[in-house]
Amino acid sequence: MKIETQVLHEGYSPKNGEPRVMPIYQSTTYVYNSTDAVADVFDDPTLGMIYSRFENPTTDAVEKKIAALEGGAAAMCTSSGQAASMLSILNICDAGDHFISSSSIYGGTVNLFAFTFKKMGIECTFVDVDASEDEIRAAIRPNTKCVFGETIANPALTVLDIEKWAKVAHEAGIPLIVDNTFATPILCRPIEWGADIVVHSTSKYMDGHAVQVGGVIVDSGKFDWKASGKFPGLTEPDESYHGIVYTEKYPAAPYITKARMQLMRDFGCYPAANSSFLLNLGLETLAVRMPKYCENAMKVAKYIESTGKVESIKYAGLESDPHYELAKKYLPDGVCGVISFSVKGGRETAVKFMDALKLASNEVHVADIRTCVLNPASATHRQLTEEQLVAAGIDPGMIRFSVGLENVDDIIDDLKQAFEVI
Repeated sequence: MKIETQVLHEGYSPKNGEPRVMPIYQSTTYVYNSTDAVADVFDDPTLGMIYSRFENPTTDAVEKKIAALEGGAAAMCTSSGQAASMLSILNICDAGDHFISSSSIYGGTVNLFAFTFKKMGIECTFVDVDASEDEIRAAIRPNTKCVFGETIANPALTVLDIEKWAKVAHEAGIPLIVDNTFATPILCRPIEWGADIVVHSTSKYMDGHAVQVGGVIVDSGKFDWKASGKFPGLTEPDESYHGIVYTEKYPAAPYITKARMQLMRDFGCYPAANSSFLLNLGLETLAVRMPKYCENAMKVAKYIESTGKVESIKYAGLESDPHYELAKKYLPDGVCGVISFSVKGGRETAVKFMDALKLASNEVHVADIRTCVLNPASATHRQLTEEQLVAAGIDPGMIRFSVGLENVDDIIDDLKQAFEVI
């Protein structure tokens, strides 16, 4: 099936007389006809549902859909995008380990990587998104377990050269994890470019309606966890689960199986069935919505660039953007609906401009069907140091403008009247 069909039909296929729409299985537990049957499922959770802290039939259908959309082997939904990023690292990093991340990533993820993981004994080195292969190699240590980056960074809107980062990671025998939130599989499928694990904040474009928070991890099923000898958690017996060796018992998707059987078991950050039902509704229109976001954003970006009232604008669809060529390679059908720009006059003028907007909502969200706006330095990236802000490509006056699905003339008219105020 082509992706426009997959968003509608993957994951759930009703049998004779069953509901056309994927049902909500609002249950915490599942009944078996014997004690031995329950024991069998605890020995091998892939045989059936255990408890909705691990898995739920509604969420399972959504996981299968997203795995298919990304071209992966399996997926696991989480309660938030932050949880997905966290578990994607913890699944292969222990205390004493190290990993590398592009510096141009979401501010909340920077906090997680630089501070919270450090308290857990896991160290992260941040490398410029445009670093050369040699510069990335130089950051790799004997205890480095993975590399992390965002297809389109939030809010710096840099574009990750996935093939380059994957090449260096694979030379070192470690996987590349890519956050594909802003691109979605409609615009880019990182696994096709060499990524091994893909994560999303499904709260954004996948949901699209700002009604529920969620995340997902997709296992490509392609990485050789045995080759380097660096991942004993996957290649040696798991004493917390009957001595299972994940690469042997679950060769199709050992990484995501371990994440579910170990981390989801212990952290329990699984989405509610109703949240997954709502996410599926968003996914069903994703292939229709993404081209429109891109079309609207391209027109808005060109207008903003033409005003003469901005110091800079970041949108990789513009020929003036330094990541334009990378966008043509990885995102030929569009570069999402989010634009970052800095008005002349710094943070004070930016705040005045944002407060003058009438159609666009000033809110801590992005990638909605409705246009919304935010000053990252004052909100999502408020905890970052000045050095971290610069490394993430953020200045105090930067405005993140998320173009919605309203008539683009109305969006531009709103911008015009706000620019007149400043």
